[in-house]
Amino acid sequence: MSNDLTTIDKNDLIQAIEDKSITDIIKPLVNEIHLFDTFIAGTTHLEDKSVLDAVAEGDKVSLRREENKFDDKAILVLNQDGRKLGYIPEKDNLVFSRLMDAGKLLIGRVNDIQVRGSFHKIKIGIALVDY
Repeated sequence: MSNDLTTIDKNDLIQAIEDKSITDIIKPLVNEIHLFDTFIAGTTHLEDKSVLDAVAEGDKVSLRREENKFDDKAILVLNQDGRKLGYIPEKDNLVFSRLMDAGKLLIGRVNDIQVRGSFHKIKIGIALVDY
């Protein structure tokens, strides 16, 4: 094995980057670290409940902090189209709100859906996205 440095022509590097999207290059460096399983609270209080019919197991959901007069640690759960599904339960959101306030990216993934009449119990896993 040689200790010589290998140089790459910058045009070859540029061409390699142009042949792939930046997400294909960065994606292998992204890890999702599973933290916790919970459910989406507040699904019975949605103004537009049709959003619940479009949710499927395996769907990725976004988590976003929300100013809320009832819960200063409120974390909103949004579907892939950015529509409100509900909230992380108040009993579970202390640590996650602190992580998000510190600039950490958290996501959710739908693990299970149980429908009883008009009630939807949507279980999700919460993960920390680490770069």
